[in-house]
Amino acid sequence: MKGLPMGVRPVDTFPPFRVSVCGIDELTRHREAGVSHVLSILDPDWPVPEAFGSFGEHARLELRFHDVIDEHDASVIAPRPAHVAELLAFGRGLLAEPQADAHLLVHCHAGVSRSTASMALILAQALPDVPPDHIFAEVLRIRPQAWPNLRILELGEAELNRHGELVAAAAGIYRTQLDRRQYLVEQMRSGGRGREIEAAMR
Repeated sequence: MKGLPMGVRPVDTFPPFRVSVCGIDELTRHREAGVSHVLSILDPDWPVPEAFGSFGEHARLELRFHDVIDEHDASVIAPRPAHVAELLAFGRGLLAEPQADAHLLVHCHAGVSRSTASMALILAQALPDVPPDHIFAEVLRIRPQAWPNLRILELGEAELNRHGELVAAAAGIYRTQLDRRQYLVEQMRSGGRGREIEAAMR
């Protein structure tokens, strides 16, 4: 299997704001980082992380849904179009901030799936002329363990009118991670994420 296409480098046009990604247990490491905006993605019944009490003043959007890519269980809340519309609106707000002051922190539970997909959409929105492969190379640079949630990307493509190109580029990240950790194939399939494996195999 192949990873990201040869010649793809992190984006040459840096986003007009700083971006960090983490999981819940890493939040305290960012309290002195000058974060101006936090996109917080949590499971529906999870308490608000106490770490935010030690952050400075910041704007925060909290979204609550499970890390799934299909609606297969009434007890599970999958990412919905309204969630993606909210996170993209939050990203547009960042563009109104002075570049030197804007620092977006995106977190979910592990900083791997929901957060990296959301970050990719916000970058794609902020940098519409940057090729998707470059966007995802930047995602992987910022968060080497990234495995973007496919459903969030699909919903975001519809919102941004990107017509499949973001999902196609994300497959490069899936391939890269499978090259590193073959055991993910069975792990993802057994966890209901088989469509992401299929995307990587195309």
